[in-house]
Amino acid sequence: MASSTEENYLKALFLLADDKGEIAISDLSSLLQVSMPTAHSMVKNLNDQGLVNYEKYKPLSLTTKGKKEAALVVRKHRLTEMYLVEKMGFGWEMVHEIAEQVEHIKSSIFFDRMDELMGHPMIDPHGSPIPDKNGKINSRAYQKLSGCKSGDVVKFSAITHSSDDFLRYLNSKDLSLGLTLTILSVEPFDGNMAVSYSPDHQEILSSIVCEKMLVEKVLAGKDR
Repeated sequence: MASSTEENYLKALFLLADDKGEIAISDLSSLLQVSMPTAHSMVKNLNDQGLVNYEKYKPLSLTTKGKKEAALVVRKHRLTEMYLVEKMGFGWEMVHEIAEQVEHIKSSIFFDRMDELMGHPMIDPHGSPIPDKNGKINSRAYQKLSGCKSGDVVKFSAITHSSDDFLRYLNSKDLSLGLTLTILSVEPFDGNMAVSYSPDHQEILSSIVCEKMLVEKVLAGKDR
């Protein structure tokens, strides 16, 4: 059974993996805020347990066993975040640190019951998919708001970055998941977007914000 520290590494590897499933150890060190020697030492330990593929000077990757173990840690974290929001009334900007602690509870029954009480949610409060009890994950095909154009109508479905500051910013603009956004214009110079949304909101969103918002297209501008 993985220790809390090992679980933190597995979760970080899961979140950092690119389309090929590869992770640079420097990125792992940076995300976890540990030294490179410390990261190397833990990665070697995970390799010995059959959880990570590790070769010196090459990118890391999770093994099949490692992917499942990592996904189950992510499952515990995201279920906890959803439970805190849905059942306990916490704001989506308040749940990450609590979930970081709860995710290390070892009892799978505890999290299965949490899942059952919520009716088996597919996503967490930030729109990220929740792995099932077997570690399988159903990802959605989202795109960044920054990649949309004037006239597009989109559904705000997830975020790429869930820092408390960013979530509080979204709260201040009354921007929440599920909203339908109409893109009124896109500034060619800096990518800032003018958007409108229900019932009477209109905002200018910076390119930085648009990069962090994930959407599903409802209607393309050329079809309007």
